[in-house]
Amino acid sequence: MAGKLNLDKLDLQIIHAMMDDAGISYADLGKKLFVSGGTIHVRIKKLQEMGIVKGTRLNVDLKLLGYDITAFVGIFLEKSSLYDVVAEDLKKIPEIIRLNYTTGNYSMFLEVVAKDINQLRYVLHDQLQKIKGIERTETFISLDESLNRNVQVSS
Repeated sequence: MAGKLNLDKLDLQIIHAMMDDAGISYADLGKKLFVSGGTIHVRIKKLQEMGIVKGTRLNVDLKLLGYDITAFVGIFLEKSSLYDVVAEDLKKIPEIIRLNYTTGNYSMFLEVVAKDINQLRYVLHDQLQKIKGIERTETFISLDESLNRNVQVSS
């Protein structure tokens, strides 16, 4: 894929470095990769224009902010054709941080964060179950996250 997008070794090095630390300055990254900060700036701009880099995110420890519960919810739709409508309704629920359209048992699979079990119950019972098109759900509460990483992109 990198070949089709016309990415070179420096582009891939920039992507790897920024995935490890998106807060690194262009000047510091340039020093690390033996090019100027201006070159890094131009390359990042090119990667953004290509749609490869879609911005940067702050990696926050949600547990330290009081979000003690992470749950995964499999959603069974009444009809798969309702996906787009249901997805728009789900996007309005701030506790949902990830939503995927899936194959297999579930039509959709989402990740929810909540401060406590009462907030999770509210999301599941008072919000999800009231969305038209959702037939039923199945919820899994995460006990621990052992791995969360970026893929190592190669050429």
